[in-house]
Amino acid sequence: MSGRDRLGKGLGALLGEYLDPEAKSGEIQTLPVSAILPNPVQPRRLFKEGELGDLAVSIRENGLLQPLVVRPAPKAIGRYELVAGERRLRAVTSLGWTDVAVLVRDASDETLLVLALVENLQREALNPLEEAEGYAALSEQYGMSQGDIANAVGKDRSTVANLLRLLKLPPSIRKLVEDESLSMGHARALLSVVDPLRAADLARAAVKGGWSVREVEKRARSADSKGSSKRATVVDPLVRELEVALRDSLATLVLIKQKRGGKGSIEIQYHGAEDFERVFALITRREVSEVVE
Repeated sequence: MSGRDRLGKGLGALLGEYLDPEAKSGEIQTLPVSAILPNPVQPRRLFKEGELGDLAVSIRENGLLQPLVVRPAPKAIGRYELVAGERRLRAVTSLGWTDVAVLVRDASDETLLVLALVENLQREALNPLEEAEGYAALSEQYGMSQGDIANAVGKDRSTVANLLRLLKLPPSIRKLVEDESLSMGHARALLSVVDPLRAADLARAAVKGGWSVREVEKRARSADSKGSSKRATVVDPLVRELEVALRDSLATLVLIKQKRGGKGSIEIQYHGAEDFERVFALITRREVSEVVE
């Protein structure tokens, strides 16, 4: 099953089937466009004018094939807040429409955020930082664990964890990811650089030099080794490759330290109790609750 097929499989349990977009014709209403307010927790900040223009042309020629989903605005009588359909609303507004077809649904703030995330993820419209900030909001504002978030949006927990780690990057690097100068792979490689100034320098050099992700990983390892006097040098390139594979698999910093006689140790970092439980589950294939009663 592909990620796209799995996307949103947890929505029914989390939000209820009342948000099913397959509505009966009698449920569709017409509202003034001016009565619809933007989604207050919309995770997407960047909307490409070209894409909106293409959508507007399609709607002008074929009509609005799917109604917007709105909820009554909690603090504005007679107004509605958008639940799903931000691009469609912007497109019909640009066409000068005065009225638009909608489905009115009851929805909590949590519902608004999850549905906006899923809608954008289905179109692969969010950049990695927008996606990460949406997950962070679900965690911080609604107390959802990484596992809960992963189930809600149909992604692996390690993917959610990797994206959340991007929020620890210096602002200058995050800006490069947002404007697509750096990919998520480049950004993840820079997470291992402890010194934020050194990481930012590497990021700018990567953009200027058109470095591959592999090249950034190599430079980041070099910077990490120079910045840590405690770490033994890993000479074997195979061990280096395995170290990178472990980092990707566990979505956290992993250091392999070699000693004489073929001995050594593996150091795995975690960031808080929940992240420890996530790493434990990935390694052992068991939840902490199964071991500790």
